[in-house]
Amino acid sequence: MALPKKRTSRSRRGMRRSHDQVAVPNVILCKCGEPTLPHRICPSCGTYKGRQVLTTENAE
Repeated sequence: MALPKKRTSRSRRGMRRSHDQVAVPNVILCKCGEPTLPHRICPSCGTYKGRQVLTTENAE
């Protein structure tokens, strides 16, 4: 099994890990005021692009 000849420095380790961060999701506000993901039906009011798509219990 191959082993590294030299210890990896903290700087080089950090540079390698610099692209491993988790992306922050883009959040938009629906017309009802609830935060939702873009291009998704609003789970609270059931609208998408201004149209009523789903009927929910707390639909306006």
